[in-house]
Amino acid sequence: MIFSTLGRYFFQRYVVTTFWFLLGVSAIIMLADFSETTRKLSGLAEYSVLGALGITLMRLPLILQQTIPTLSLFIGMTVLIALNRRYELVVTRAAGISVWQFIFPFIVGSFLLGLFTILVINPVGAWGQRESVSMEASWRQASNRAKASKFVPWIRQISDDEDVIIGAKSYKDQGAELIDVVVFHFDKGGAVIMRQDARTAKLENGYWLLTDVLENRPGEIPSRKATEQVRTNLKQEYLQESLEQPENVAFLDLSRKIEISRSFGISTKALETQFHSLLSLPILLVAMTLIAATVSLKFSRFAQSRSMILGGIVSGFVLYVVSVLVKAFGSSGAIPPSVAVWIPVIVATALGATILLHQEDG
Repeated sequence: MIFSTLGRYFFQRYVVTTFWFLLGVSAIIMLADFSETTRKLSGLAEYSVLGALGITLMRLPLILQQTIPTLSLFIGMTVLIALNRRYELVVTRAAGISVWQFIFPFIVGSFLLGLFTILVINPVGAWGQRESVSMEASWRQASNRAKASKFVPWIRQISDDEDVIIGAKSYKDQGAELIDVVVFHFDKGGAVIMRQDARTAKLENGYWLLTDVLENRPGEIPSRKATEQVRTNLKQEYLQESLEQPENVAFLDLSRKIEISRSFGISTKALETQFHSLLSLPILLVAMTLIAATVSLKFSRFAQSRSMILGGIVSGFVLYVVSVLVKAFGSSGAIPPSVAVWIPVIVATALGATILLHQEDG
């Protein structure tokens, strides 16, 4: 069907509709994110309109990627309802073509949209997210207004007789440079013997280089130093893996990241969940298309109420929410990542196919 004239026509309609949906949603995201970026960063010393626009453009692909599953549902419904209202599907059915034949181009289109997302949008989005975070951190550092980040954990390092815990508000260069740093030094008994507050901490070969340091020792007057060194046995590769967020890793790099993280003894549940989530995305979009078909194919012929269309939207939304929720369980390790990601996708695909079979074939 996909290679016939009718199949190519349906496929073309799907591609054109997808293009306009992506363009429209991208424009809305750009407007909203640019306004929010301007609101948050306009008070910084290095802020500029072009810079804020650049940050927004770099964030756009990753935000757009998160909307693709829902967009796939609306794209499928829009195309099928439009074809029905113009009686094109009526003529197609009258010609003896079954629903499974004429819906195949839309299934292929949604599957290709999923491949395009994981092979093009995702790598660009991962790169853009890293660059935008680094750029924003540089602006805030220049204005001495570092923003607390929920993604920066406390780092504990034990070497020889030293037990040191390091925390920061944000970081740059994939964890090689920490911003607004606090360092606690402990003795063998676990008591704090010194606290160091520094503007930055840069990981060098075998030590952290602290700048603009304020040292506090119990019973002593605080002292300020321009620079100070803290010995460490941490490597930059370890920090990169422990601080890297799964959303910031391109799909083609996830397998390598998982192997490296395992070699460092770092939990890979979040990375594995992200890998399976992206891998299953084309099938998830096919499931969304099937759900769209169940509420759109007979709309104009039987004058179905708007509640039927609303039911399809709610069903797709519930599927997306369940996928996100189960993905969170997989990232935390409560559920095996592969099970957490694939079960909702398989169930939704089977459910959509079953409803179509019941509607069309009895």
